Amino acid sequence: MNVPRTQIVNLALLRKPHLLRPNTVVLDTDSFHKKIALERKRTERSRKPFLLMLLDTSNGLPTPQNGKLLGEILPLLSLTTRETDVTGWYKNTSVGGVMFTEIERKDRTSIASTMLARASGILLGSLSREQFDQIAISFHLFPDDSDRDISQHTSDPALYPDLLGRDRARRVSSAVKRMMDIVGSVFALVILFPLFLTIAIAIKMSSKGPVFFRQKRIGQFGRCFVFLKFRSMYVNNDASVHESYVRKLIAGEAERQVSNGNGEGVYKLTSDPRVTSVGNFLRRTSLDELPQFLNVFRGEMSLVGPRPPLPYEVGAYDLWHRRRLVEVKPGMTGLWQVTGRNRVKFDDMVRLDVTYARTWSPWLDIKILMRTPRAVLEGAH
Repeated sequence: MNVPRTQIVNLALLRKPHLLRPNTVVLDTDSFHKKIALERKRTERSRKPFLLMLLDTSNGLPTPQNGKLLGEILPLLSLTTRETDVTGWYKNTSVGGVMFTEIERKDRTSIASTMLARASGILLGSLSREQFDQIAISFHLFPDDSDRDISQHTSDPALYPDLLGRDRARRVSSAVKRMMDIVGSVFALVILFPLFLTIAIAIKMSSKGPVFFRQKRIGQFGRCFVFLKFRSMYVNNDASVHESYVRKLIAGEAERQVSNGNGEGVYKLTSDPRVTSVGNFLRRTSLDELPQFLNVFRGEMSLVGPRPPLPYEVGAYDLWHRRRLVEVKPGMTGLWQVTGRNRVKFDDMVRLDVTYARTWSPWLDIKILMRTPRAVLEGAH
């Protein structure tokens, strides 16, 4: 195999580690994941994206050989980057990574193609063709919606290794949470079946249209699912009023609305002409939310978690607001519902959702579930 001169130079460096740049550092997995999480927060402030390049051998070479080869190659890759870029183990012995920080949006394509060429050159100079073919190189941009509507695309889990690692550490608690979801949703669907029938009859008698309202919502990592509610509005209504208010709410420009004689007011639309008389009662008492037990049973939602947003809500999000979409699965009730419930601004609601995601436990879920009925009754008056 003919090796270009630049690759020969790289190979010489690989055989003489003392020629490497003094500050060449390959971070361990935990440190690299923390760097990625830190860079996400910096990007939220600076608006300058970062690009993560991963070299994955997990489906190819045996693990000991992976570690040896990538351990030699990663320092070489770092020689082709800026001092502000970060090289490390994304996954011990099998996946290495280089993070290119604070890039310009217009440069991301050229950086990806340049680094792909450099990485391919180094790999071809160090490995046989068979070994090279077993290494997958991928690129992951944060934020990953630079030219797209995030509401139409899922977020890239590869950009959140710290969250995935946290979930693995919580494996037992996550299993308990899912068990609570299944048992709780099945129990509620069986016990509340007569109430379901009563509400269905009332809806059909009060207005034309289906009993259930189906709506596209955004779940964890931006995955879309069909959200269920009892229909509380007339069919074929205009959603532009709600969309306009939500965009103002997210931007911090919405005014409190008077609700049920509450002088303090709430951050939600009240006296909505689209809502039927039965629907108004269902909304005040949150009975319109009961069909979401089906979403919980199917695993699209949890009993406790952030409320799943609409696509046009996500389209109006600031970058840091998107944390509530990736931290945990959406839920029927949550920390915001039992503490703020439409009386806090949107930014504060997001902070409550993020706080819950970072501190949740089965016991916290139980406490929130126990406080939910009181919060519903207080909101109905």
